[in-house]
Amino acid sequence: MRIIARTAAIGLLLGPLTAVPAAKPAALFSSYELLTLQLKAPFGQLFESARDDDSVAVPATLSYQNADGREFVLPGVKLSLRGHMSRRETECAFPKLKLHFGSPPEDPIFAGLSTVKIGSHCDEREGLTPRFGRLANERSPLREAFVYRILNILQVPSYLARPARITYAELGSDSRAFTGSITRNAMLLEDDDDAKKRYGAKAEIDVEAFTNARDTFAPADVARSAFAEALIGNFDWCLKMTDDDTYRCDARRKLWNVIALRGTRSLPLIYDFDVSGMVAGEHRWFNQIFNEAFLPSRSHAAIEVLSQVQRTRTLFDRGVLDQTRRWFVARKDEIYRALDLAPLDDPGRARIREYADSFFGGIEADDAFYRPVVTGGDAMPYRSDDRAAAFCPAAGPIPAGTPVSEPLETSGDMVRVILLDALWHWIARADCPDLRRNAVWIERSAISSDFPP
Repeated sequence: MRIIARTAAIGLLLGPLTAVPAAKPAALFSSYELLTLQLKAPFGQLFESARDDDSVAVPATLSYQNADGREFVLPGVKLSLRGHMSRRETECAFPKLKLHFGSPPEDPIFAGLSTVKIGSHCDEREGLTPRFGRLANERSPLREAFVYRILNILQVPSYLARPARITYAELGSDSRAFTGSITRNAMLLEDDDDAKKRYGAKAEIDVEAFTNARDTFAPADVARSAFAEALIGNFDWCLKMTDDDTYRCDARRKLWNVIALRGTRSLPLIYDFDVSGMVAGEHRWFNQIFNEAFLPSRSHAAIEVLSQVQRTRTLFDRGVLDQTRRWFVARKDEIYRALDLAPLDDPGRARIREYADSFFGGIEADDAFYRPVVTGGDAMPYRSDDRAAAFCPAAGPIPAGTPVSEPLETSGDMVRVILLDALWHWIARADCPDLRRNAVWIERSAISSDFPP
């Protein structure tokens, strides 16, 4: 199902991986310094009436001071809610917001912008939200803003973001989220239309009209996005690669947190990372998919990264893979320099570094990237070396490209290993938990590093 297959089949040569063309950003997003703002609005009224109604907007006043202390006040601003799951009161007491300026303001920072999205702190609780696993406190927005910074460094199509510190002043009725005023970390995020203009997109391909990545995008652009999702530990996305691709996709959802931009060069734009590993810090579902014993470090971050990095070997040929690896490694030092300077909480900085270390450690060297995987088309995972009984036989053979751990034991032509379900092959099967918790026996001949060949 490699998405390079169509291009190779018609005889086109793979050129060098090139930068994604993008226009100069608006002044607001030309800096990554933390911006301090004040926002006055009837938040209680907004939260009460807009959670289920996209048409509701309330008047607001936005103000800030520039570098020399001069104060700018922007009256006549409208404020609405945005997002999907975060609008549920059970998920976020303080949902995501959107600023509407009406006519673009002329002040130095917000000049030329009609709308700006705000990533809020969601809630005051500690830990992850119960349903979707967001980090519901003010550490999350600054972490997510840095994820967008990483993507900008890598020239992976996405939105631009800026870290912010916002004082929210309640006007009118009390809000359930706060009374009076509160000051919290936030993220300012580029609006959809501004991003489309910046990438020269003439339109957005409707989700219903989208077919698959192979027919829509250049393989190099898809590879760059897939590697980026692996780097940040994000699984909350779907891009249907081919008609028969079922990895976190189905017939109803061919795109999720990915926008298909149509222009002189069609591009996949990725976004929404508040439940990614770099932002949330963990995935509660980890043990439902992976076995932490796969790596000696037992690092969840490293295993998550490795799973998505290794999945790319089932999607692209070595030309695309190696070009993409070189592209990312060439920008490694800039990412770490930005990480050292970013306004982040100490645990968040450490967690982001763990994901980045795991990613670059897994792609820089050939022997790390082209690690042993199952290549045999009919290899089964057995419970013992005599092949008497298979794990989860209804699921069929182990998919080609499934990574294996270092051998734990050998017996004749059989080897005992732990499988990494990088392709999420066994997740939907109720009879497969034992396979995720235990090592399996497979034929030694079914394992090779020569994949893709």
